[in-house]
Amino acid sequence: MLIDEFDYPLPKNAIAQRPAVPRDRCKLLVLDSEDGSIKHHIFYELSDYLMPGDVIVLNDTKVMHARLHARKETGGKLEVLLLGNNGNLFNCLIKGKVKEGTKIIFERDAGKNTEYEGNENNGADGSRGSKGNSGEDGGGGRAEVEGVVVEKEGGKCIVEIPLSMEELEEMGEMPLPPYIREEVDKETAEMYQSVFAREKGSVAAPTAGLHFTEEMIEELKSKGVIISYITLHVGIGTFMPIRSRNVEEHRMEAEFYEISEKVAEEINRASSRGANIVAVGTTAVKTLESSSSDGEVRAGSGWSDLFIYPGYEFDSPITSILTNFHLPKSTPLLLVSAYAGKDAIMKAYDEALKRNYRFLSFGDAMLIIGKAHGG
Repeated sequence: MLIDEFDYPLPKNAIAQRPAVPRDRCKLLVLDSEDGSIKHHIFYELSDYLMPGDVIVLNDTKVMHARLHARKETGGKLEVLLLGNNGNLFNCLIKGKVKEGTKIIFERDAGKNTEYEGNENNGADGSRGSKGNSGEDGGGGRAEVEGVVVEKEGGKCIVEIPLSMEELEEMGEMPLPPYIREEVDKETAEMYQSVFAREKGSVAAPTAGLHFTEEMIEELKSKGVIISYITLHVGIGTFMPIRSRNVEEHRMEAEFYEISEKVAEEINRASSRGANIVAVGTTAVKTLESSSSDGEVRAGSGWSDLFIYPGYEFDSPITSILTNFHLPKSTPLLLVSAYAGKDAIMKAYDEALKRNYRFLSFGDAMLIIGKAHGG
């Protein structure tokens, strides 16, 4: 299967630069994968497709302030994305040239979004390293931290930094995707976080959840809809581009997920009654598929490198997927194509563009009703 089969023309003016305000006032395209029919709504009308006892599965991961601006001793500017850490050793992606032994001086100043090496997909991006001493910036008295690249392999680096992740986050900012080119204020940037986010660990947002307001969640609960929370910390596996010509040759980076006993029981009980199970976002789909066997969700945690593309046989009790409109040739696009069929997805995307839907992270939403629950 060729990745070029999943390409489509995406005009720059179709890429949302700001979120809808309020969040739940974005558009909602509803695709019934049973008959290919398409309907158009506003997001808060999602409740029209839900009945008491149905389950909405939300990913409660929280995006870290993982992007830091830095410079080399020579003055060259760098941009660092923190992916995770083991003590003072940080896995990073870096925009800018570094090598093992390169010293990096971290700065507190926020700057513009830039693209990291090797990425153009769904989240932040890039990779490399740093080590540490702290000091004062000679100009302006700003605090600085010195790091050093201790290991570099491919696009990723291990950087030694004499601070905790929490301390670095205080110096960092929200890692908005590189395709958000316009300057945004801090308040707008913070809308790249869902209202229900609580488990810190992601470097990109599970964007389908951004549309929910606290009021909408409470209204759904009052209707009898069950709100269940799983966790998958979004890493580079979700947003790194597919570089192989053949889809099957792509390998996903593993991401940590967790499902509690309570949530597994809620989903399985509802599914046994024939209720609708709506996975909000491709990360929720990946989590449920990674933890399911014979149509039942198993509680537990682990690391998943599951890559879902057309031909994949779904094993979880998911009956619908709520998602955004994704980049051409991206792993999330392949996932929804596996669920609804490539032709149906491309037809829906074409109609969405004609109707001026907004695409990608801050864009509009799409509800894909599975074949078992079409109608």
